[in-house]
Amino acid sequence: MKKQLAVMLASIVLLAAIAQTNIDKTQTAIPIEMLFPQGKTKALILSFDDGRTDDRQLVKLMNKYGLVGTFHLNSNKLSTNGYLDKAEIKSLFKGHEVSVHSFNHPSLSRLPKIDIVYEIVEDRKELERLMGYPVRGMAYPFGNTNEQVINAITGLGIEYARTVGDTYNFTVPTDFLKWQPSIHLFGKTNYIPNDTANDRKELAQFYKLIDDFINTKELALLDVWGHSWEMGNTQTKWDETEKCFKLLANNSAIYYAKQIELVDYIHAFNNLKFSVEKNMVYNPSAITVFFKKNDKVYNVAGGITINLPNE
Repeated sequence: MKKQLAVMLASIVLLAAIAQTNIDKTQTAIPIEMLFPQGKTKALILSFDDGRTDDRQLVKLMNKYGLVGTFHLNSNKLSTNGYLDKAEIKSLFKGHEVSVHSFNHPSLSRLPKIDIVYEIVEDRKELERLMGYPVRGMAYPFGNTNEQVINAITGLGIEYARTVGDTYNFTVPTDFLKWQPSIHLFGKTNYIPNDTANDRKELAQFYKLIDDFINTKELALLDVWGHSWEMGNTQTKWDETEKCFKLLANNSAIYYAKQIELVDYIHAFNNLKFSVEKNMVYNPSAITVFFKKNDKVYNVAGGITINLPNE
């Protein structure tokens, strides 16, 4: 009798352990979905290269609509013909981000490592002197990069590097040194001279992507890049730019981001420390992070541990 009772008790304990194991597996399988700052489901990056004088008009237009930009500059070209003055960039780009675009704008993939390092370090050093803060990102000149370039810039304080390889989607990049944007401003309009049919097709595709971004219910990052000099003295192009900015501005679902802000935020999300059953989370960063668990939105401030109900 005692032996039978012991076997029964052992079976009960085993079944309970199995049930508990199943519960744990269920809890650990619950996906945690990142949200953008302020709990938003969409984020917008607008980035422009080279630092030409047309940036003045572009910044004025962006400020008019409350948009934020990231501006990749060649510091050795500043204060030369057609480029911004060094003395103006701190005030001009107030509220925006300034980032590396190399010292002289060469094709980095054609240079030896020592020259790649020179181009990045000298540009970063001068931009930091002009702006008064650490400059931590870049865009590759001409969008050109390869493994040698990436190996050369690793360790130089560059935390993201944007290419020009448009994805035509809203995926959040995972390799920040091979950052692919969503689309060039107005797609490939004017890439083929005097081809109005192609321009209409490209412009329609561009606005279709904008519309999809505005209406999607999924987590979405729209990263639009370009050059202010592409608008130049053509008023119709500036009118088109304003039309685009109007469509994207003042949307409560969109987080308007400097590129480095999103890099810092994504790192903070990836560094959250969850308990095994995902009923607790600790945020070791200084950034408040938003996420979803079981379709419920949570936020955890820097340095804080919070409890997450098992629903």
